[in-house]
Amino acid sequence: MTEERSCLISDATVPVVELKQVTHVYVTDREASLAVEDIDFAVGTGEFISLVGPSGCGKTTILSMIAGLLRPAAGQVLLQGQPVNGPSPEVGYMLQQDYLFPWRTIMDNALLGLELGNRVDEASRERIRLLLEGMGLGGKEHLHPSQLSGGMRQRVALVRTLATNPGLLLLDEPFSALDYQTKLQLEDLIAETLRERGKTAILVTHDLAEAIAVSDRIIVLGRNPGHIRRTFAIPDAIREVQPFYAREQPGFNELFHEIWGELEASGAKE
Repeated sequence: MTEERSCLISDATVPVVELKQVTHVYVTDREASLAVEDIDFAVGTGEFISLVGPSGCGKTTILSMIAGLLRPAAGQVLLQGQPVNGPSPEVGYMLQQDYLFPWRTIMDNALLGLELGNRVDEASRERIRLLLEGMGLGGKEHLHPSQLSGGMRQRVALVRTLATNPGLLLLDEPFSALDYQTKLQLEDLIAETLRERGKTAILVTHDLAEAIAVSDRIIVLGRNPGHIRRTFAIPDAIREVQPFYAREQPGFNELFHEIWGELEASGAKE
């Protein structure tokens, strides 16, 4: 079955997402706090990048601005060359928790995004059924979230995120609540799924090995305020194999320690 075309029109000359000198300030009744300052990077079509850094460096703030949930105090966030002015169906957002509605079946949870856009029909139901089947959830459409394991629930959340066929996926620590074996399985599944579908993705994670295993590039952030310290390109020998096997590739450990050193320097100096 032919998949619906994403709303996000691909143009190889224009980054899928671009941040230009982005700064954000959180303001309360008592104070103003500079969260991130002069964030500047671009992500190309089909690229998978990870944001890593100490707590409080603004990783989730950056995702929220890309998703249109926050507006930067200064600078520009562009999606396919156009300013981001609010949430868009072109962007899928997958969080640490699955946020499935317990009273809805797996199929109805997966269809939620399409339902909100009045795009549910027999063709879309069949497409979601095939997506669920591809995630190892075939025959479970009628079950409720309480009847699934944590890993299965995250697979449903991924299907729900992919259902509207976004061109860009934002992944905010989607594996952190899972046991290690399930986490590794989902890393492989998500990386393979996004690669097959030509999706662009930005992952926020505290797991450095995970970031190296799934990414094309890693952006290391510092804090006080959040800023880019350094960007690492992942060697072809690592990024072209499944995440599970990437950890076994020559150069993986050396790269891990180099990035870890950058993170430790960030924590020691800031």
